[in-house]
Amino acid sequence: MKKLILTLIAALGIVTGAHAVEGGIAWDKAPNRTNDLASLQNGAKLFVNYCLGCHSAAFMRFNRLQDIGISEQQIKDNLLFTTEKVGDVMKANIDPRQAKEWFGANPPDLTLVARSRAGHGGTGADYLYTYLRTYYRDDTKATGWNNLAFPSVGMPHALWELQGDRRPVYTKVEQHGHEVDVFKGWEQTRPGTMTPLQYDQAVGDLVNYLQWMAEPAQNTRVRVGVWVLLFLVMALVFVWRLNTSYWKDVK
Repeated sequence: MKKLILTLIAALGIVTGAHAVEGGIAWDKAPNRTNDLASLQNGAKLFVNYCLGCHSAAFMRFNRLQDIGISEQQIKDNLLFTTEKVGDVMKANIDPRQAKEWFGANPPDLTLVARSRAGHGGTGADYLYTYLRTYYRDDTKATGWNNLAFPSVGMPHALWELQGDRRPVYTKVEQHGHEVDVFKGWEQTRPGTMTPLQYDQAVGDLVNYLQWMAEPAQNTRVRVGVWVLLFLVMALVFVWRLNTSYWKDVK
């Protein structure tokens, strides 16, 4: 029994340590505005301009953006490179061999990232919203950047011009007899082209778009599902009354 208790304590320590390493900071709640066409359109623009250079979305075609109110001509004029067609999939132009050499791995496809990144800290959208807002300068890293939500991240900060440079501020707190550094907030060391509020809104738009891209039919599915449930409730009433009428003379 004593050995079993010691084993369980050791296992708990390993799990807790693993959570501390992988979890980083607590995830912020992402705005869920997948019905907001203006937000989705701005998110699509940010995705094409800042993400598509390295990350593909191989399961999404450019012409599908018409579902969020972007016309075919607008797609051609604003979102396509010279060699692409409106019916093409969103494929990054980066050479996979060069990407592996620069970043240590080929950047992953982002079509389903908003669904695949869910964890104990929240939804995949919560993770992305936190991740894109917790970059900071770190000269000890090869890329010059680090991230509180993904420590030692290999991806540089693609949106740094918008956000500017920041550094995390910590405060010392005593826990279990030891002093530990606890994240307190941010200090802006160089402003970006956006204010902090504008940047948070832009990241929210980008995350909304990533959510929509992961399942474009989600809003339609929810609307249809509501009508189906209402139909089933009404059908249940009729079936119950029919059953009562059928068995009323049976003893």
